[in-house]
Amino acid sequence: MPTHRTPSRRRLASAVALATTIAFLGACTGAEPSARAPGATPPSSTAGLPDAAAGEPALTLGAVSEITTGLEMPWGLTFLPDGSALVSSRSTAEILRVPAEGGAARVVGTVPGVQVSSEGGLLGIVASQDFAQDRTVFAYVSSSPTNRVVALRVGEDLRSLAQERVLIDGIETADRHHGGRLRLGPDGNLWIGTGDAFEPENAADDGSLNGKVLRIRPDGAIPDDNPSGTAVYSTGHRNVQGIAFGPDGAAYASELGHRTWDELNVLRPGVDYGWPESEGVEGDRGEQPIFVVHPDDASPSGIAYAGGAIWMGALGGQRLWRLPVDGTRAAGEPTEHLVGDYGRIRTVEPAPDGSLWITTSNTDRATWGGTPARAGDDRILRVELVPE
Repeated sequence: MPTHRTPSRRRLASAVALATTIAFLGACTGAEPSARAPGATPPSSTAGLPDAAAGEPALTLGAVSEITTGLEMPWGLTFLPDGSALVSSRSTAEILRVPAEGGAARVVGTVPGVQVSSEGGLLGIVASQDFAQDRTVFAYVSSSPTNRVVALRVGEDLRSLAQERVLIDGIETADRHHGGRLRLGPDGNLWIGTGDAFEPENAADDGSLNGKVLRIRPDGAIPDDNPSGTAVYSTGHRNVQGIAFGPDGAAYASELGHRTWDELNVLRPGVDYGWPESEGVEGDRGEQPIFVVHPDDASPSGIAYAGGAIWMGALGGQRLWRLPVDGTRAAGEPTEHLVGDYGRIRTVEPAPDGSLWITTSNTDRATWGGTPARAGDDRILRVELVPE
């Protein structure tokens, strides 16, 4: 049975109560909330808040099953019209296809120009909304001298791919903090999470593409309503590895903190999120997150929206978080699932059948001096969502 529990650690409970309170008070009063020290008694509780968006039943985890095993550093995952999925391998630069019903993954092709580092390589991928016609998949490539986002064409037989064009480059590279998540939004634009390239000042530098959320058209053009007239949508991020959208169009991003707080933010155009002067609820610069979690319990990567909540994969925390949201505010207490059951969780994607597909991220433990958690790693899991 999947693990399901509410947070028990004092530091986490205090942080989440504080973040939820901040979001709740800001939504109700419109006032700029004042920061409180973690552990302080919040001025109100989350009692009475909705646990799902209006009209949506709250969902929790059901059965967990294996889709495929034996993967090497899987990072991005995207579904195709036939229900199968493509998954990227960070270390081999390969894109593989996984059948909808599960089974062995088969190599489609190798993305050119990938440079592997401690956290870099072939990262996020997302299929075009018109994939059946244009055969296009977008990929975030860690490379040299800079990182870039490219458009790839997949062969009709799903056994070949070729790079067609570079959509955006000039994203500073480094050994770590690449960001790398791609998501096609309900607005038809391509959203890109970048990291600060291990140079915190990049996040606050308007001339840098690092430490930002970028937003471009699928052809690489800049949307007319981007706030800066450039690809930059929001600033002041440390390392964004998760982007998701709610049914009302609200945009969410997970962000890896330093040593104090990891964040779930609501993205707004032209808004600064505080890094490096602020982290989570610590500091007085930038937009406040709606949830904060201690890095020991999170180190978040991929996120997905389903059933009135953001589902957030945790690397260091080795669990799946359910964070209830209602539009742009927190909407209840978080719960933890799969705690330690499968190791590090990298990517969380909503599947066409209403389940979640999640990828583990244990084969990259060697980067940090570790070993895979169990035979068969890495793997893709199918997680059913059922009414609470």
